[in-house]
Amino acid sequence: MEKGQVLEFTIEDMSGEGKGIGKADGFAVFVDGAVVGDRVRVQLQKVKKRYGFGRLIEIREKSPDRIENFCPQQGECGGCPYGQLSYAAQLALKEKQVRDKLERLGGLAAPLVRPIIAMAGEPFRYRNKAGMAVSTGGLITEKGGIARPVHEPRVGFFGARSHEVADCSDCMLQSEPAVAAAEALRQFMTEDHVTSYDPRWEKGLMRHMIVRTAAGTGEVMVILVINGKSIPNAQKLVDILDEAIYNVPVYEEGPLAGVEFNLESVVINVNRSKNLDGPILGEECITLAGKPTITEEVDGMKFEISPLSFYQVNREQMIKLYGKVLEYADLKGGETVLDLYCGVGTIGLFCAREMQRREAEKADEGRAVQQGQVIGIESVKGAVIDANRNATINGIVNARYVCGKAEEELPKMMGMADTEDGKEPAIRISQADVAILDPPRAGCDERLLAAVVKAEPSKIVYVSCDPATLARDIKWLAEHGYEFREATPCDMFPWTGHVETVCLLSHGEKRG
Repeated sequence: MEKGQVLEFTIEDMSGEGKGIGKADGFAVFVDGAVVGDRVRVQLQKVKKRYGFGRLIEIREKSPDRIENFCPQQGECGGCPYGQLSYAAQLALKEKQVRDKLERLGGLAAPLVRPIIAMAGEPFRYRNKAGMAVSTGGLITEKGGIARPVHEPRVGFFGARSHEVADCSDCMLQSEPAVAAAEALRQFMTEDHVTSYDPRWEKGLMRHMIVRTAAGTGEVMVILVINGKSIPNAQKLVDILDEAIYNVPVYEEGPLAGVEFNLESVVINVNRSKNLDGPILGEECITLAGKPTITEEVDGMKFEISPLSFYQVNREQMIKLYGKVLEYADLKGGETVLDLYCGVGTIGLFCAREMQRREAEKADEGRAVQQGQVIGIESVKGAVIDANRNATINGIVNARYVCGKAEEELPKMMGMADTEDGKEPAIRISQADVAILDPPRAGCDERLLAAVVKAEPSKIVYVSCDPATLARDIKWLAEHGYEFREATPCDMFPWTGHVETVCLLSHGEKRG
């Protein structure tokens, strides 16, 4: 294959970034703007040894699964790479991607992959956390070399592979309060001439706005990420945000049906980093108005959520996902459960409650009862504080949470590594019955996997947001005595290339 060559083929797959993937004489080509099922003519623009990238010249035959854009920012904002693919086709594609990764990277022959868990109804307005970038267009230089800010506030999302902000007046994935808060921030920045941070001059104030929405309580948190510690005329901004969110109507349908929203928390987050590709949030949070946390209610349980803590973004699908975790864990009561990368403790607390139910049933039957325990580990201090607080709020007495990196803390608990100060770790364990792994996209550190294997749980329930690292870790666990049983994908992120997967492994014979 040569650069400039024109090829014709059918798109058979799509990448997580939304590029169509087809093959010409076995040579894979990635194409922007093409979806699964399209017959396309493409000109090669970049050629590698085994694959290339092409420019879409013509769609010769449209895919039966191609749909019209539902968003005016399609192509400008990088948030919905599957926005031109029907929801049914998205589900089939994601299920296929999980199976393919398990086979190709995990070394599994015909792995049992259950049907993907889909969202009910229209898969819109599902995100309870909106992270929006802020821009005012930067600075312009006048005569004499004087730089003057351009006050054209944009609040939205970065374009694909870009730091240019697409100003989104609405987003069908975000909650209505998030959309209202974005418009309120635009109004404030325009009226008070507030600039955004510009890395070229390392000046400007506003960087991002994050809106957390609790569908179970209607509580809303707005986090203003700024290059500083204060916002001029901040009370005016709080008042505008409060009014905008109060005026969000009560909807009759959708994930937020019947919810009345109230602004309960406004937090300043300080981020002075010069790296635009680094973390959005800094470590310092200052409560500007209201409470430092908001409370969410899910399936009869309450969870306090702080600005820095991880929490699943799709409440409706989270309930289904955790239901699958409980099904795979198959708790009887009395177990020791490891909840690793635990966030604010949601999965572990669901497990702890289930064990308490089982133990109460045994006690009512006059059977001997051994109290189980959940041990959670999380690296974000605020999330650990939330997790322990959430256990108290829900009357869970059999869950304890430890702050630290899971790959460092679990080996200490297992006696596989010394503590830095030589003191005995707060928790010691020699064995576990169930290990729940919910790592970030990078997957699990091998040190953690080794410690889990040493704990010899009869089951490992792996919750993954990246099928590739899931497959990699499953392969490692298989080489150390754990057999893959089955996996169930769950569509937590419709219209995007991401898929969550719950996987069950059980203890088998050790392999050489």
